[in-house]
Amino acid sequence: MAYIVPIHRPSSVRHALKLKMLDPDEECLCVAKANRLEIYTQTPDGLVLEYSRSIYGKVTMLQKLRPASSATDHLFVGTDRSMYFTVAWDKSKSQLRTEKSFVDQADRSARDSQSGDRCFVDPSGRFMTLELYEGIITVLPIVQKSKKKGDPEVGSLGDPVLARIPELFVRSSAFLYPRKASEKPKIALLYEDSQKNVQVTARELSYIAGGSDGAGSVELEDIEQVHQEAEPGASHLIPVPAPAYGIFIVGETSITYLDEVNSQTLVEPLPEATIFVAWEQISPQQFLLADDYGKLYLLFLMLRDNDVVEGWKLEIIGETSRASVLIYLDNGYLFVGSHQGDSQVIRLGEKSIEAVQVFPNIAPILDFTIMDMGSRGGDDQTNEFSSGQARIVTGSGAFKDGSLRSVRSGVGMEEQGLLGEMEHINDLFSLKSTGTSDFVDTLVVSFVDETRVFQFSSDGDVEEVEECHGLSLSEGTLLATNVPSHRLLQITTSTVRLLELESGMLISDWTSPDGQAITAASANDQTVVLSVGGTNVTVLDIEHNLKVIAEKGFGNKFQIACVTVPYSSTQICIVGFWHNASISILKLDTLEVLQTEVIGEEGISVPRSVLVSQILAEQPPTVFVATADGNVLTYFMNIEDYTLSGKKSVVLGTQQANLKSLPRGNGLCNVFATCEHPSLIHGSDGHIVYSAITAEKATCVCTFDSVFYPGSIAIATPEDLKIAFVDTERMTHVQTLPLYETVRRIAYSTKLKAFGLGTIKRTLEEGTEVVQSHFKLVDEVMFKELDTYALNTDELVESVIRAELDDGFGDVADRFIVGTAYLDDEQDEPMRGRILVFEATEDRRLKLVAEQAAKGACRALAMVEGQIVAALIKTIVLYSFEYETPSKPFLTKCASYRTSTAPIDITVIDNYIAVADLMKSVSIVEYKRGEDGLPDTLDEVARHFQTTWATAVAHIDENTYLESDAEGNLMVLNQNINGVTEDDRRRLNITSEMLLGEMVNKIRKINIPTAPHATVSLRAFLATVEGSIYLFALIAPEKRDLLMRLQANIAKLVESPGKIAFNKYRAFKNTVREAEEPFRFVDGEVIEQFADCSPEVQEQIVEGLGVNVEDVKSIVDGLRRLH
Repeated sequence: MAYIVPIHRPSSVRHALKLKMLDPDEECLCVAKANRLEIYTQTPDGLVLEYSRSIYGKVTMLQKLRPASSATDHLFVGTDRSMYFTVAWDKSKSQLRTEKSFVDQADRSARDSQSGDRCFVDPSGRFMTLELYEGIITVLPIVQKSKKKGDPEVGSLGDPVLARIPELFVRSSAFLYPRKASEKPKIALLYEDSQKNVQVTARELSYIAGGSDGAGSVELEDIEQVHQEAEPGASHLIPVPAPAYGIFIVGETSITYLDEVNSQTLVEPLPEATIFVAWEQISPQQFLLADDYGKLYLLFLMLRDNDVVEGWKLEIIGETSRASVLIYLDNGYLFVGSHQGDSQVIRLGEKSIEAVQVFPNIAPILDFTIMDMGSRGGDDQTNEFSSGQARIVTGSGAFKDGSLRSVRSGVGMEEQGLLGEMEHINDLFSLKSTGTSDFVDTLVVSFVDETRVFQFSSDGDVEEVEECHGLSLSEGTLLATNVPSHRLLQITTSTVRLLELESGMLISDWTSPDGQAITAASANDQTVVLSVGGTNVTVLDIEHNLKVIAEKGFGNKFQIACVTVPYSSTQICIVGFWHNASISILKLDTLEVLQTEVIGEEGISVPRSVLVSQILAEQPPTVFVATADGNVLTYFMNIEDYTLSGKKSVVLGTQQANLKSLPRGNGLCNVFATCEHPSLIHGSDGHIVYSAITAEKATCVCTFDSVFYPGSIAIATPEDLKIAFVDTERMTHVQTLPLYETVRRIAYSTKLKAFGLGTIKRTLEEGTEVVQSHFKLVDEVMFKELDTYALNTDELVESVIRAELDDGFGDVADRFIVGTAYLDDEQDEPMRGRILVFEATEDRRLKLVAEQAAKGACRALAMVEGQIVAALIKTIVLYSFEYETPSKPFLTKCASYRTSTAPIDITVIDNYIAVADLMKSVSIVEYKRGEDGLPDTLDEVARHFQTTWATAVAHIDENTYLESDAEGNLMVLNQNINGVTEDDRRRLNITSEMLLGEMVNKIRKINIPTAPHATVSLRAFLATVEGSIYLFALIAPEKRDLLMRLQANIAKLVESPGKIAFNKYRAFKNTVREAEEPFRFVDGEVIEQFADCSPEVQEQIVEGLGVNVEDVKSIVDGLRRLH
């Protein structure tokens, strides 16, 4: 039984609408992202998210209505399952309220509209039309007046009526603006006829109200004078309001203005051919157009004095993401909703634009890989996403919006205040001005050659002071802290100073007898530990006014890199050494070495920051060591004999991380690691968790728990200093590397510490599209491009994998294997694709070591028992990788298997290959090595005997596979190898199925140890076209019945917008069959709604389940922590 939950919600924007929904006087923006509705309000700082809610269906259309009795607009929503409803905003409950839910409008005998669903309201406000099927327009009358009690409310929607039209393939449509109030509504249609000619026509809508049964009738009568032939590339109709009226016909090479009444036609060519994809009106004579290449145009209609159209003018005003929808927000601001790039808020200027707000979008995800930052060393490493140690790297977007995106579980950071622009800050320290205060009020900022001090009042006012408690401000500060007995400790590179807190009087100081500089320092309430001259360790006693407790020289051979003294222990200190990449635990009173731990390779893994912190309650303290190569190592320290154990390593970057302890109460701390990818290290459920934090430029931090900023931190960047609050709720965080090319395939090598990317670049040269494909080598941390290999003209990358291959000298090495296809099949040579093998050299350059021509596009690649498996058109081919000489490898065909149509994806388990076919679902092929001189063979051993347009497949358990299809369904297939008959053993049976509602492009299996008594065991990540990433799991047998009944109860008691039935929404559906409900599948989003229900509803949900509310809460909390 299967479980699925989103870890990154859909981010693609295909539909948006401006309406007055939340407030009668303020407009808001409603955005649809797959099955989610988001409502934003416009503020001086940009759009602010006010409400977000998932619905039971993928949104395909949005429209607004205003019933007579409502002070605000109602939202009309249409879904891909032909379910339609209207919702309003319930201000008292701050949520959506369903006003009307419509009957399913699905028509099994009709063919879906090829150009997508459309919804319009005629300008007079009398009718709404839906275009769902070819040759059919569904008309919903909008009630104009109520005759008697019980009649529908004025402004609400009446019953739908179907009207048939002869125009089948309609590319675009629009209501024309009426010239008189008495005119019947006219709808213009841009369509393609049976001869492939593109035409424009118009029809007049006549509606006759029904009798007592309520069923009316509609006629769409042809308007003879509106017949216009359009150019083959015509794509949009834009109605023009008063005073000009008429309609624009937008094409690829021209724009035509048509006046349907005065028979006026103006055709003018475009300056340069392009493909327009979206438009928006900003005034009666000004329109914005967006094209497929991300350019934004202003279309201006020029009128004579008598309001007769003289012509039009088109100007390029800027470049944005490739738009799916444009919404003008007023005051010169434009929302650009994008499916294949980031959505943006644009400020329009004169012939220029400026992006003022960006909404990250990782759709469409064409491929992804999992980078486990904890897999470098240590035992029991996992790539559990919720730990923050797993980074999902996606190939997102298309063409100029193409990018690499790093998706990681982390915590947010909210900026509270900005102290100003300051550069080159070395460190930060917070102090209390009085010994009795519970809050800090002083911030010490250290630079290379000076120290600055800022004092905060209780109401948040900040003042920089020239003197503070006797602190030395003429040099940089290594450490400043409050110590017992109302004293203050400051350590600079030259001296240690103990100060009276109230008076600022110097109590005692210490300097090196021979004038050597202090290079590192650490202190707790009793002791100071110093590195002097980089070779000596000195221990001072704070209680006895900096009396020297111990001194020890280690010699020039053992240079000291870092020191720390645990806050809770006065017995030991820890010193890190440059020379042998080690740390040593020393006794404080004698500096005797108790234990030495070598942490890595000498000269590379040098310890640069060391810290002891109590992260986990009722556990030993944790020793953190940040090394020069970007790793953070952790050990548990036995407080009895100070031995270290349980070594683990996590990669945070390529350069050293600076560690700072942030107290969080009860003797526990978090650790903030500043590096290229800042992380907050904290405890959760007995585990140490590394959470990404939205502070990409942080250079140093300190805790700053003040009266006005409680629980905050001070954080410095290369440019400024600010106060911020770290959120406790974990969520996904996205980092972006723009490549301006489609990242079609991605593979990752831990040994090479690099990604292999297959990309496609599209440019427009003199009106002609030019496509060029590349294979790129990219650094794993900085996402820096290291090398690029250009493929041949008209050759596109189709697949990329990382594999261990023979290096020619008896060992194995990581190689990237690339499969390609040619756009033009008619080549001079009989090749239609290639298989390329690349080596990454020591200087991180790509070297082509082998290539093989293929008689078909190489759609997918894998490895089975050291052999290369290639999915070609209609064939699975097995190649061996061999050498003529140690420097000249080649590929040899060993075996092949004929597929039903075309293989789309493959996955390998031992010597079995699961093949996802374009039309015929999944088959299992067994590879057998030839014996006694016989050739290798590929034989089909099992098959799923259903028609399914597969998109991806993955092995998730023994003899069990997860398959996705092009219609958004998921299926779990199982092979019964112990079946009674041969037919039983050859058949893949469905054990779970559901409609996800989004097309999955890639499934990646994960291997995470399952904890005892866990509710689910994690098996795979799924990435979709809409930018979602899902976590797939198998439910433990003892929890299956409980979760299924819990899901059923929640779906019944928690109403969704539109009152759409959960079972109807998640039921499997394709062109062949349609189920009534999901089969043995649990939707994690529904289960997690339990935590948001009121106590009364929770009691109703658990009734009859055999468990109480607290038991279910515990289960739900555990499931939520998975992501």
